[in-house]
Amino acid sequence: MGAETPSVRSTVREFFALERDVLVLSAAMFAFSLGFQMTGRYLPRYMSLLGAGGVAIGLYGSLGNLIGAVYPYPGGAFSDRVGSRVALTLFGLASTVGFLVWLVAPLFGVVAVPVPAGLPLGVTEVVLPVGIFLGLFLAQAWKSFGLGATFAVVKQSVDPGRLATGFASTETVRRLAFLVGPLLAAGLIAAFGFDAGFRGVLVVAAAFGLVGTVTQHLLYDASEDTVGDSFEGVSQVVADLRAMPPELPPLLAADTLVRFANGMVYVFFVIVVTEFLPARGDMTVGLPVVGTLGPDALFGVFLAVEMVVALASMVPVARLAERVGLKPVVALGFTVYAVFPVVLINAPADPWVVAGLFAFSGLRFAGLPAHKALIVGPAEADAGGRVTGAYYLVRNTLTIPSALVGGWLYDAVSPDLAFTLASAVGVAGVLAFVAFGREFEAYA
Repeated sequence: MGAETPSVRSTVREFFALERDVLVLSAAMFAFSLGFQMTGRYLPRYMSLLGAGGVAIGLYGSLGNLIGAVYPYPGGAFSDRVGSRVALTLFGLASTVGFLVWLVAPLFGVVAVPVPAGLPLGVTEVVLPVGIFLGLFLAQAWKSFGLGATFAVVKQSVDPGRLATGFASTETVRRLAFLVGPLLAAGLIAAFGFDAGFRGVLVVAAAFGLVGTVTQHLLYDASEDTVGDSFEGVSQVVADLRAMPPELPPLLAADTLVRFANGMVYVFFVIVVTEFLPARGDMTVGLPVVGTLGPDALFGVFLAVEMVVALASMVPVARLAERVGLKPVVALGFTVYAVFPVVLINAPADPWVVAGLFAFSGLRFAGLPAHKALIVGPAEADAGGRVTGAYYLVRNTLTIPSALVGGWLYDAVSPDLAFTLASAVGVAGVLAFVAFGREFEAYA
């Protein structure tokens, strides 16, 4: 009797490496990513309307970097200890509460912090919206605390030689939320204005966070969870760093430079589109049926355009990585990260040109599945969470001040210098990776 012909469904599942737990993880990623992308990318704009300047917005970005640095390692160790299901459920609840704190952030008011004489910040006081900063500690819980857990789920569900494809499946679903989320935000903002529209965005984000939490808790099969050793403190962090697979240090060094560069200006992308470029010319678009879209709504559309390119390229590029290796694909993503800031700040005030630039930016996501595979692939069994956490602990710690540095340059010197210097740092990271980056043996 001949071999059974695989069904269309099984073929599709095999191509995308969508095992059950990866499917559940992908669904949760969609829900939380929708919330993050509807809210996080617009928060600097909201802060600006509340009176925050470049330094305050940079401080917000650097605090996000600090949280991203502090959360992943204990989150990864915690997930290795108690299992991914419990960890992700707790992290999901915390993020949902964070969205609600942002919703009521105006009730917390703002605090004007005087700048001591002699500090070259270019301002005399820094206006801080208190609720935005408080909510940030909670909202990033699933994204940062759960980072190690999400990596571990994919690693234990997918064959080593298919890691890039497995990560591509989760990234594709997550980036689909990156497409839908900004469009929903743009629609609400276009319909109700930024103030009321953004409050509606926060309500929708909290609702999706709750749905994502319940989904992963009820459907995730915890029977396959691998549980490692308990966290033993700073000594274990040091031990994990020393035991880091040899493929990771060169990648980590280059990645840190690229992400520092991106972190310098990432929180200012929305400010450039909604405030900087409109000062140069008309940044509105009239569309049939929809009507006229202003810069605030257009920013959400630009993010959606970026994600269309990301979604179209991510899985094919991950499959390409199985033939050419992970390193060339990761280098491609790093390159796009590096050059985008200087191109954006020098763009004309033409919505169609800016849309094209964000389409180009979407190519940076094509290298993310390969990047994640190169991080977690060499890790030993039952240590995927800690290896991932240790990697991001170092990278995110070193990039903590990036947004504050960019914010200072943005205020004290000029936006042009901040964005140009960011690209210069990013290019240095690309060159370092090309020269010293190592391939993962499963793809060599």
